[in-house]
Amino acid sequence: MIQDIAPKTYHNEYREKEASGSDTVLVYRGREALVKRDDKGEIRFPVFRELGKLCRIVTYLFEISGENYFLGELPGEPPEGWQYENVKIFRVARPKDRAFAGITGHQLFGWYGNHQCCGRCGGKMEQDHKERMLYCSACGNQVYPTISPAVIIGVIHRGKLLMSKYAGRDYKKFALIAGFNEIGETIEETVHREVMEEVGLKVKNLTYYKSQPWSFSGTLLMGFFCELDGEDETITLEEDELSEAGWYLPEEVPEDEEEIALTREMMTVFKEGKVCLKTL
Repeated sequence: MIQDIAPKTYHNEYREKEASGSDTVLVYRGREALVKRDDKGEIRFPVFRELGKLCRIVTYLFEISGENYFLGELPGEPPEGWQYENVKIFRVARPKDRAFAGITGHQLFGWYGNHQCCGRCGGKMEQDHKERMLYCSACGNQVYPTISPAVIIGVIHRGKLLMSKYAGRDYKKFALIAGFNEIGETIEETVHREVMEEVGLKVKNLTYYKSQPWSFSGTLLMGFFCELDGEDETITLEEDELSEAGWYLPEEVPEDEEEIALTREMMTVFKEGKVCLKTL
């Protein structure tokens, strides 16, 4: 998955640091990131000495195996050789550690940009010096990075996997049932509700698989496999959410070409016959 960057390691501890010559600077413009591609097509980001006084450093972000990443602002057009590309490129860009850094940085870029003013009194938010937190000196309001919990659900029945396609989205490939956790709801309850809402089915024997940070939507994904509760596999499609859904045999599950998403990994696990469901 996109966060699997071994042997490199990601360190998200906040530090009070100033950027220097070889430190990497992530620059964004809305949904675009400043990148350059080498002869092999691999992406890279600018380092501080390449931008110099053109760039204002906003804050320290994180470290990946000794490489420090900072958030920067670059007014005007980028230097020659650099270009802005949609952050969707990080789904396929290589090396994977830079793709992970690029989309993770964009999540923090959005958080900083959306909290410049206090949501309680309207005052100017300031950065804390000890942790990744913004505070309002006028009213004392404190804000931490927002992470939205969500579920990915692999429903299995009689050796088939329930796969679906989203309605009204750019992503047209097969996916699994998914949805956000609501206030006052356990993650297990989210699984039951989302399956019922999107395809009109009841499930049982929930088995946790694994989690994934998904910065494309600011989400922490939690994957579950489960079984259909009962024998009626008739799908009642929620057409506002899904364009289609159906039951598929392992050999009908598509190959995972990107190898970045929890959804596709779960589909592959089913395809390879490696799902082990608990009987509760």
